[in-house]
Amino acid sequence: MKRILVVDDSATMRKMVIASLRDLPGFTFSEAANGLEAIEQMQNSPFDLMVLDLNMPDMHGLDVLRFVLSHPDYQATPIVILTTKGDPESKNEALSAGASCYLTKPFQPKSLAEQIQELVNLKLGYNVN
Repeated sequence: MKRILVVDDSATMRKMVIASLRDLPGFTFSEAANGLEAIEQMQNSPFDLMVLDLNMPDMHGLDVLRFVLSHPDYQATPIVILTTKGDPESKNEALSAGASCYLTKPFQPKSLAEQIQELVNLKLGYNVN
């Protein structure tokens, strides 16, 4: 089973993301309410993909992104940014920092699921066509 870590300070948003991905085969889900909790979980239990908000109270999502990708075990881990920040500067900064894709809220559940499946397939070396 592949593990997806969903990081957002909104419990409702975490539940919505997980509900959107529930039908993807072979995945389990974990939640983190903030960046520090995400880093703690990263060190205690490996994950295969992260869905990450940018705006969180204790640690900005970009800082989490940079920290995770600086860890040798997670350098190739897909990280999906899911945020309310739709401005080009935020998107460019996240993608430049190593985010795999950048989606804005509100999101389409089907689009999120398709994007996650594609990223996992690419990571595993499957042909997505």
